[in-house]
Amino acid sequence: MATPTSSPTSPQGDAFHIYDTTLRDGAQQEGLNLSVHDKLVIARHLDDLGVGFIEGGWPGANPRDTEFFARVAKEIQFKNAQFVAFGATRRPNVKAADDEQVRALIDSKAPIITVVAKSHDLHVDLALKTSLDENLAMVRDVRVAMEAGADVAALCDTNGGMLPTEIADVVADALALTGARVGIHCHNDTGCAIANSLAAIDAGATHVQGTINGYGERTGNADLVSIIANLELKYKKPVLPEGNLREAFRISHAVAEVTNIAPSPRQPYVGLSAFAHKAGLHASAIKVDPALYQHTEPENVGNDMRMLVSDMAGRASVELKSQEMGIDLGANRELVGKVVDRVKELEMRGYTFEAADASFELLLREAINGEKVRFFTILEWSTNVERRPDSSVISRATVKIKAREKEFIAAGEGNGPVNAIDNALRKGLESIYPELSALELTDYKVRILEGRQGTSAVTRVLVETSDGEGEWTTVGVHENVIAASEMALEEAVTYGLLRKGIKPE
Repeated sequence: MATPTSSPTSPQGDAFHIYDTTLRDGAQQEGLNLSVHDKLVIARHLDDLGVGFIEGGWPGANPRDTEFFARVAKEIQFKNAQFVAFGATRRPNVKAADDEQVRALIDSKAPIITVVAKSHDLHVDLALKTSLDENLAMVRDVRVAMEAGADVAALCDTNGGMLPTEIADVVADALALTGARVGIHCHNDTGCAIANSLAAIDAGATHVQGTINGYGERTGNADLVSIIANLELKYKKPVLPEGNLREAFRISHAVAEVTNIAPSPRQPYVGLSAFAHKAGLHASAIKVDPALYQHTEPENVGNDMRMLVSDMAGRASVELKSQEMGIDLGANRELVGKVVDRVKELEMRGYTFEAADASFELLLREAINGEKVRFFTILEWSTNVERRPDSSVISRATVKIKAREKEFIAAGEGNGPVNAIDNALRKGLESIYPELSALELTDYKVRILEGRQGTSAVTRVLVETSDGEGEWTTVGVHENVIAASEMALEEAVTYGLLRKGIKPE
């Protein structure tokens, strides 16, 4: 329950509250560990988004939260949000005036305090280990606070077991019986946290709590990004400062970067796959009108529509994907047909272009130009792995390259054969193409594919490369994992040079 001293700056004013608990409840997610610096960065992102309230944690609970509260007071001037301290009712058999945790809430100097109280008899008996009468006395402190002017009584589905119809009934009853302003705090254990939050709002709740990206204990809290987007786009209820919803994608991913937890590509609204289209039928419809297979414009939340190229792709998929890449196939139906057939042929052999846009662009350019994009040719390569007497292992690679009418041999070492080939290749080419010094292999994925139509198993390798300004992914497929890796690396370097505007041979 929150006790504002001034109104939030959302378009709704004090009529509707967006309350974020990422820094407290979200931080309780398994594998999520936030430093004080991390929490400060996230707090700034949340304020940029425009939420009304940012819950900072339990002041005095540990040295990290104590430092965080002190630094927030000194370092952050919130533009949109009000900062909240979280705590609990007094301990059993201790007066509120004598409770250290209550004193820490006051000492935090936070303009708003949220106090949690137990109401279920199972929690009272097993968690608080006190009597029902004593718990009622503790909860009575909350009732007194409401009578003294506390703003919201937030109902919490802490174990996440309720369903939307149940939530709606509870909120309606609470409003009818108490007349208090009601908020909602849902967890996602039944997969209904967002639906439950919206059901509570439909029933009259005017304060909703959640976390960015749905972080939280067990299966997480209600995803505040989806709730906000639904309120603004579906309910037509502006709850963020004007235009801020377009920052949702950027801020969602920026917070994910701080938490070091990879964003879910299928997250509603802001996932990379939220507006991605694969099936040929869908692509044909999207070409006519994106609204046929998109419930809203991705730009509303700062996201982009993407076309995925696969063996399910038709002409429309290829045309739209080529336009996305800035390549005009024109009205050349024969060329588009050849690209479609080539994609399907390669995917039958184990290739995938859904996550390898760079390889697909090179394929497109080959189809248009009638030959591969080439800056160099790898004539031969070899690798060997050596175990030394001190038990260390070193990999070496030798690559014979032809570039600009010259043939030469380059050698490299690495922590594995693929790394060694990568180092040898770039070492050999950097004297001709110094731009390659900026390239770095950032990710490497290997998948063993079962044989198809009587063939033996093959290996698919995806290589992600960065030049400090962007990232791209290439694919290689071969029975031999090193050969598949070399193919992906060769295309990665080729695409990197193409990005720099260098003219192929």
